[in-house]
Amino acid sequence: MLTQESVQLELFKISNLQVLSGGARFNFVDLFSGIGGFRIPLEELGGRCLGYSEIDKNAIQVYRQNFIGHNNHYEIELGNIENIPELPEHTDLVVGGVPCQPWSVAGKLKGFEDPRGKLWFDVIRLLKANQPKSFIFENVRGLANPTNKQSFNYLLEQLTKINYCVKWQVINSYDFGVPQSRERVFIVGIRDDLENCDRYQFPQPLHYKPKLLDVIEDIKNCQPIDKAKLDPETLFGDQIPPSRNRFQKDDELNDFFVFSDLRNGHTTIHSWDLIRTTKREKLICLTILKNRRRKKYGDKDGNPLSLKDLAELIPQLRQEEIHQLINKKILRPVIDGANYKYEFVNSKNSSGINNIYRVFLPNSDMIPTLTATGTKDYIARETIYAECPEEYKKIFLQKIYRPGKIKPITAQDACRLQGFPQWFKFHENEYIAKKQFGNAVSISVVYHVAKNLIKALNFV
Repeated sequence: MLTQESVQLELFKISNLQVLSGGARFNFVDLFSGIGGFRIPLEELGGRCLGYSEIDKNAIQVYRQNFIGHNNHYEIELGNIENIPELPEHTDLVVGGVPCQPWSVAGKLKGFEDPRGKLWFDVIRLLKANQPKSFIFENVRGLANPTNKQSFNYLLEQLTKINYCVKWQVINSYDFGVPQSRERVFIVGIRDDLENCDRYQFPQPLHYKPKLLDVIEDIKNCQPIDKAKLDPETLFGDQIPPSRNRFQKDDELNDFFVFSDLRNGHTTIHSWDLIRTTKREKLICLTILKNRRRKKYGDKDGNPLSLKDLAELIPQLRQEEIHQLINKKILRPVIDGANYKYEFVNSKNSSGINNIYRVFLPNSDMIPTLTATGTKDYIARETIYAECPEEYKKIFLQKIYRPGKIKPITAQDACRLQGFPQWFKFHENEYIAKKQFGNAVSISVVYHVAKNLIKALNFV
């Protein structure tokens, strides 16, 4: 285990190495280095890593097998950032993906109250003590959300107080050459005594927009299709849902299918679509789906309905019909006081149905954000074409879902979706590797953010 004293000794050795004065455009330190998402693009841009800091043993293993031992005898493992007394001499740039869980909606949003959130203070301590020329830090989109506005502003103020011109921007990886929608906050700082310190500009989105079939090895043989253009009324009826995102066009069928009993749309697959059900049973299920959010049935985001409630909505409804849907594991009873009410068995959106949440077609522009905890997202192995929503669902179920022509997102896929190069050797354990890529930074985003910084600083 590295102690503060051993790190101090290694730092002293580094400061006396003449090799640092030549051969590289700039020298950088890789904090919270993970598996090297910052390092790869910085080395491509001519940088030399003086040291890296990481505490996760599996991440360190991957980092070392990819980067350490290649004529970089001047580089040291800095260990836990809390034990680093100072940065190596000659450091021009400090980078890192500071732990994001305190600010993530997937976490508990404790911010600086979380020990991991307090690691920002160690970052500030090292910057203040050594005054490197610049820094680039990455974090989850939640850091800049209104919920964390006070903490985020405080962080920016502290970075400014230690003599840096600071700029930040939310960047989506999709805009920089990978088919993944991944929003992250990038914070860039330049020491304020340097010329043109305030002229840094974040990069503009690239024109290159690959699809899943361009990067996922198993589906590269799939041919892209020209989708049918449809009237929005055909897809949505009277009103286009406000929840649609930038990847969903109002005149085209979606490039993915969602398995959910809590929502409805032209590419939503329900549990009653997957097993044999009658038109009457489908009607009952759709009636529950359409009314479960009405305030008259309760204050929850989704409320169970009683037989009496349903009988007011469905003519001649019989208790036996509800029991049939319970036997088919589509509905389940819940006790509300002295009464029974009924809700869907699949009552959580992200849980999906049959352990599947979403299936993305090869022609899809993107996959949603890869996470350390993983998702229940799959990729179809074939493309399909249809000219109306009903036909689209039918073809999907017949040609893709029932024959099992779907694949989970593998570590190899995640590697490509994050923009890591072909030569990168990831962890041999599939679960660990996927978790590491979910925690990593997108290579291409760092490349372009750093490229503009190098240009602003005139590194040669």
